[in-house]
Amino acid sequence: MIRAAQPLDAGRIGAILSGWVDQTPWMPRLHSRAEDVAHAADLIDRGWVRVAAFGRVAGFLARDDRVIHALYLAPEARGQGIGKALVDDAKAQVPALTLWTFQNNTRARAFYEREGFAEAARTDGAGNDEGLPDIRYDWHREAEA
Repeated sequence: MIRAAQPLDAGRIGAILSGWVDQTPWMPRLHSRAEDVAHAADLIDRGWVRVAAFGRVAGFLARDDRVIHALYLAPEARGQGIGKALVDDAKAQVPALTLWTFQNNTRARAFYEREGFAEAARTDGAGNDEGLPDIRYDWHREAEA
């Protein structure tokens, strides 16, 4: 079930985000786990977050209009179509989407490309907090014939 995130989801969302950082050797930890939860709460307060919840939050997508700021899944939820469901939910809301992912994140890159996103730009990472090279991906709904 995909639904709008609730304030009480912030702890689980923060834990999913922190867990991904912990499990990703090339990703620097810039924030404490408590800061990740606070960040999640801020995103929820802004009304940006949708969650996939099956009794427990399995993943989330944070989107401000056409910009996806975050898409993360709990490890046990990966490879089950949950990320696709969250992206499809976002695609149903707007005619175009854009997002950034790190060049090292080959799994995310393959996922976005499968979901119809096209590479639009690359950077050396000078413009992001992590200092890691990244890629902007764009998606546009095809015009109906």
